[in-house]
Amino acid sequence: MTSHKCEEYNYGASTAPNLSRWPTNGRKHDGRIRSTERNDQGAKAVAPTALSLKTLSTVAVFVLLCTSALYAYWGSPGVRGSLGSNSRLWPSELPCGILCDKAKAADTTTLIPFTFRPLPLGSIKPQGWLRDQMVLMANGLAGHEYDFYDIVKDSPWLGGSSEYSSLYEGFPYWFNGLVPLAYGLDDGRLKAQVHNALGIVLGHQQADGWLGPEKGDGRDHWGRFPFFLGLMQLVEANSSLADTVVPSMHRYIKLMHSMLRDGNGLNEVWGRVRYADMIICLQWLYERFPENNEKILLESMHYLKNNSLDWAAYYDERNFIFNDLDTVDSSITDAAFGFVHAVNAGQGLKTGAVNYRFTRNQTLLQNTRNGVNWTFTYHGAPSGTILGDEREAGLSPTRGSELCTAVETMYSMSYLYQMLGDNGFADRCELVAFNALPVMFTPDHWAHQYVAAPNQPYSRPVNAAGLFWNVGDYALTYGLVNFPQGYPKFLSASFVRVGRNGLGHALLMPSNVSTVLPDGTLVAVSCDTNYPFGNTLHYTVDATNAFDFYVRVPQWATDFNFSLDSHAKYALRDPHSGIVSVRVPAGKSTIVYELCSDINIEHRANSTVAIHHGPLLYALDVGHSIEALPPHYYHSHQPFPPASLPTHAHDYIVNNTRPWNIAIDSSTLAYHLVPSNSSNSSALPNPIWGPGAPPGYITAKGCQIHWPVDHGVPAPVPLPGNRSCMGKAMEVVFRPYGSLKVHMAELPTVNLTAKDLVDL
Repeated sequence: MTSHKCEEYNYGASTAPNLSRWPTNGRKHDGRIRSTERNDQGAKAVAPTALSLKTLSTVAVFVLLCTSALYAYWGSPGVRGSLGSNSRLWPSELPCGILCDKAKAADTTTLIPFTFRPLPLGSIKPQGWLRDQMVLMANGLAGHEYDFYDIVKDSPWLGGSSEYSSLYEGFPYWFNGLVPLAYGLDDGRLKAQVHNALGIVLGHQQADGWLGPEKGDGRDHWGRFPFFLGLMQLVEANSSLADTVVPSMHRYIKLMHSMLRDGNGLNEVWGRVRYADMIICLQWLYERFPENNEKILLESMHYLKNNSLDWAAYYDERNFIFNDLDTVDSSITDAAFGFVHAVNAGQGLKTGAVNYRFTRNQTLLQNTRNGVNWTFTYHGAPSGTILGDEREAGLSPTRGSELCTAVETMYSMSYLYQMLGDNGFADRCELVAFNALPVMFTPDHWAHQYVAAPNQPYSRPVNAAGLFWNVGDYALTYGLVNFPQGYPKFLSASFVRVGRNGLGHALLMPSNVSTVLPDGTLVAVSCDTNYPFGNTLHYTVDATNAFDFYVRVPQWATDFNFSLDSHAKYALRDPHSGIVSVRVPAGKSTIVYELCSDINIEHRANSTVAIHHGPLLYALDVGHSIEALPPHYYHSHQPFPPASLPTHAHDYIVNNTRPWNIAIDSSTLAYHLVPSNSSNSSALPNPIWGPGAPPGYITAKGCQIHWPVDHGVPAPVPLPGNRSCMGKAMEVVFRPYGSLKVHMAELPTVNLTAKDLVDL
């Protein structure tokens, strides 16, 4: 830390790329991945892997579901039994994998504590642009599904008959996201939706404790996992509901315990791969509301782990699929489907840390870090999400990623930061929140994509045969019920408890918190900021006693400045967690925290680059024209009956209006900040994630190159040697990726130092 002001607004071509924010991921210019470096979490390197790039397109529109089309296929015993049938060391499903432990409650009686303890839902409120976004969610699709969407309003969970699969997960997904949205905003209308739905579900709990509509042998626990996450958050936010909710949870868990003990209730792959979500709920009950059921709770954790797929075994160098999955034999990818389904991959990242809390297995720590690093190195997008449509494929920038994957990855990364404290996990959470998540919504939050791609110059139906893994021409045109959890859970992880009596700002955003520290100190902190669109955060603090306040310094920050009541404070950031601390006196105080940043160039496959500034990814602005259409059913492509939908709901076709086939000279990148970018969050436009709304942009020299189209979408990026300019050089503009619904985020590079500029 230094005491000078950040020289933040004058970044030109002479600035050397700063790659310290994330690992370079071993990506070199020849299109191969080499393992010459360790990542920021010390993950083990692996052998070089060649890349094969295929293309995929994206189409933006009205959306409402999220699960794989292969439920019946993966529910079959024959396919489940294929795990372990090839030469890889696939973890056995019966009864446990290579790192399994016996289901004995005597293994431990306490859980490993969090490094940074989460605060109860509702104690943190959004401010500024984040509040604007959550209000748009409440007024948009997320806040009205209970009113019109059959999968929610007519769900079998509520006595109806509409469901998109036998998993009965639609309503639980919605509930898990709407609870934090309702209580994060303190929105009475949304709370009423939550409470009405809760009363119906708990009022119809079956005599043996089962929650949900299933009966007899068809019962599968998976749908309960997101529902229990919603219940857990609800009791955190509204303790008056504990006397009603907690006994119902325990009744179900006693039944689940007996079913798991007998090998029943994990019939589908989804529950066996996403089981960590339920263990999180069991651990919460164990620590907060054990009700003399500690033995059952602990044994249930072990039963879930030992009867499920073993993420620790998959995160083994002998098992993990490092290659582009399109180049791997289908017998291997089919056997690994539970691990390589992209949403599963996002959820699975936290599993080792969840299991570590009750197994105390130290090997899970490095194993988890390896899993995170390998997943993003070999299957990650520059926007922070995991590429997969719905299965992982590799690093092609024209392969899409589900919105479900983005929100689940955010939750996993925030959990990992709270549990293990690695600064890189928090950086990755913010990367998704500020890039991969907002790019998929229309500014009014009434429509969003199913999947989006880093290189997506237009969004329209295409001939998808041979391009997609298991999605069709309209694959990116329908929606889901899982998406509402994104920003609300991000908000709830913003502030954390640190040490014995401290409070920290872990995920940076405009927000405020009111809480009571363990020693009884009442603390209220308000953070007024434009972050991530500006790098200054103003804190107003009111405390009844002196306490330690912490803020996190992201890995991309080149420096930072910190002052308390106008007096500069000198502090060192913790090299592991990134946090710095200041002793705040009793009474009212003000803190100003400023981050310094450079343009960061992320080298991607096949000699391409992605451009970052601070936590924002910048993409080529290709312009846009929008055509609004009536919403269509995903499978039949037939229009919805007009009377069944709100008037705000539309499908959209979005086309580019400027060239997308651009190569750039990365030495000419320069960052520009418009004057309106102050630390006062009220100065930002609303909605902020719209074309031209964010205040910063980047320019560079570029030129059009011959870049073919394949199946109606951009072909693989031309390799070096095939990048001759088709005309004179021109100035091109990059804007925050989340604001550009059509864009190009991974571009080839050329040397344009001798080229004359022309107008684009």
